[in-house]
Amino acid sequence: MTQTLRFLEDGLASDQIVALLDLHLREMHAWSPPCSVHAMSVERLRAPDVTFWSAWDSEHLAGCGALKHLDAVHGEVKSMRAHPDYRGKGVGKAILVHLLEQAKARGYSRLSLETGTSDEFAAPRGLYAAHGFEECGPFSDYEPDPFSYFMTRTL
Repeated sequence: MTQTLRFLEDGLASDQIVALLDLHLREMHAWSPPCSVHAMSVERLRAPDVTFWSAWDSEHLAGCGALKHLDAVHGEVKSMRAHPDYRGKGVGKAILVHLLEQAKARGYSRLSLETGTSDEFAAPRGLYAAHGFEECGPFSDYEPDPFSYFMTRTL
């Protein structure tokens, strides 16, 4: 199934994308204290330092992901999300592979991310670790936070 995914650089205009990102933000707030939620709003994802992709299975939204430009050699994974209908079907892996390819094409030598520490984030942490990400300290503007788990990898 994931071989058929089509990735589109997305302006976040469709109702489907907005609904998926709304679900994402609601779950992040349900799983972490408000001061520890670093998921971006739709408006923030439209900023020039972020590139957002939607992943489509035919005409069905399967998921999304974004890269935030930190500097000439360092990017950040943001808004990685599989649609609920596609969880456990390899969509997260396909999105992550796409983001890694895009980061390399941009000339980044490092890609980092922040995720949560609670059990709800165990599967994403495992996915990132399986693709070479290792635990690290806070990067960019992040501060130490017991609810944040920071990971990075060289490209």
